Amino acid sequence: MRPRQWVKNGLIAVAPGAAGVLSHDNVISHVVVAFVAFCAISSGMYLLNDLRDIEADRNHPTKQFRAIAAGELPTSVAAVASLVLLAIGFALPFTIAAPQGLLLILGLYVVSTGLYIIWLKEVAIIELVIVASGFFLRSYAGAVACHIYVSTWFLVVVSFGAFFLVVGKRSSELSKVGAGSTRKVLSEYTPEFLHSALTLSATVAVTGYCLWAFDTSSTGLSSIHHHIVPIRLTVVPVVLAILFVMRTSESTNGQSPEDLILKDHTVQVLLALWAVLLGIGIYV
Repeated sequence: MRPRQWVKNGLIAVAPGAAGVLSHDNVISHVVVAFVAFCAISSGMYLLNDLRDIEADRNHPTKQFRAIAAGELPTSVAAVASLVLLAIGFALPFTIAAPQGLLLILGLYVVSTGLYIIWLKEVAIIELVIVASGFFLRSYAGAVACHIYVSTWFLVVVSFGAFFLVVGKRSSELSKVGAGSTRKVLSEYTPEFLHSALTLSATVAVTGYCLWAFDTSSTGLSSIHHHIVPIRLTVVPVVLAILFVMRTSESTNGQSPEDLILKDHTVQVLLALWAVLLGIGIYV
């Protein structure tokens, strides 16, 4: 069920937080519902993925220790648990008003992840987009669950930021274990291609975030209702975090962006600084 991966679902709170509505009635409860629903849905899909890859995982140096591949979790129990978790995930949105939008987001996540498990994980570039779409759908789910408008800048930053994280993970895997060692699709990539993709996505994400942070219209973070200085200062930790992720992703002993967020204190401090500055700018 990958509990450590549930931290990704924290992206659900980004849109309501940036919109300054986290303190409004029912917003927190809607965010919690969306968060738990995504935890259940993603856990169910992780179980299906491990059922699909059971034989390959048993021949893998590290994945052989996964519960299903190691025989610690019977396949019948895993299959039933997956269906139960998916049912719970789709039932939870009915506890909030107008659940159709969140149900649609969850449905898109299941369909895209299902296609990834069955086929698309072995299709170069497309698999990057599919994995990145999981980050995007989580971010957008927060806005949909709370019925708030999201700006174009938000969509640009989230889309290319997610793509940056996925490319960084592939770059880290390629530099550490080589092509085809853990993922067949890695043999389709070269370090040069991944470096270019990482640079491209980072450039668009940083540019989009700067435009969003400095935009004083109703679609920007620096609107007339916010404290402009701390919001614009958030550009600093964002750029530093991206540079740090790029450096470590392409080093020979690099870590994936996901591991950096969970384990690296420098990245954690930068994320905390970003959150504090943004919170001051929007809520103080």
